[in-house]
Amino acid sequence: MSGIYSSTEGARLVRNRYQELLRRWPVPHDQMRVPTSQGETFVVACGPPMAPPVVLLHGSMGNSARWLSEASILAHRLRLYSVDIIGEPGLSAPSRPPLDSDAYARWLEDVLGGLGVERASFVGESLGGWMALDYAIRRPGRVDRLALRCPGGIGRQKWGVLPVALLLLPFGRQGRRLSAEFAIGTRLSRDNAEDLLLVSRHFRPRGVLPVFGDEALRRLTMPMTVILGARDRMLDSRQTRRRLSETVPSAAVTMLPDAGHLLPDQSEAILELLTSGATGR
Repeated sequence: MSGIYSSTEGARLVRNRYQELLRRWPVPHDQMRVPTSQGETFVVACGPPMAPPVVLLHGSMGNSARWLSEASILAHRLRLYSVDIIGEPGLSAPSRPPLDSDAYARWLEDVLGGLGVERASFVGESLGGWMALDYAIRRPGRVDRLALRCPGGIGRQKWGVLPVALLLLPFGRQGRRLSAEFAIGTRLSRDNAEDLLLVSRHFRPRGVLPVFGDEALRRLTMPMTVILGARDRMLDSRQTRRRLSETVPSAAVTMLPDAGHLLPDQSEAILELLTSGATGR
């Protein structure tokens, strides 16, 4: 695991903090380890077993703890499978196959097979949104719906935020916190800030996400909803909206005017989208 971390001790600290957060999961659940071609994958399953299955995919530098505040609402009517993405600071294998390959689609196919799920809806955020899009493009027959929040792979990644963030880093813990808040475009609670700083100190994030071409996006014929932050400093949300309007005109796209890359709680909106097909604005 230390390959994706700066040190073995850093990996231990991040893992311990994550396991502490998992003990706060708000509803009865099962913690599962699914064997895949890329190594073991950690999954938190909750909600009625016979309810519509939904796969939750977190963002970069994250894990299933991202869904702690939303699981209690979504699990009332959906069967949730919160998956720790491989190569991220969760409890899955540290594998990082090339992003411009079929490897992640095959990995998710292994996960679904291990869970006994034939088809599912996908909720993805940032990197998780990219993973969901990649799978839906390559395996459309296994995807019912897509609900994406600030997904990667459509609008360009921004780099202007990086010099400003780097300027704040030398100013101790407060500087690192301000750097993180500037990058994601929102204020963080003390706990969330501490967690993000812990991961950022010890974890080595991925590089640039590949951008999907127009032809690939046009293959997305399943119901799809995308929620964006107008103040996103990491991804070009306006370009994302424009490209979707040109290639997937049936997609419902909502732009939150005061939100950045890390969106506020969207559990009610996602629940409505996955159960009634509401439209965006």
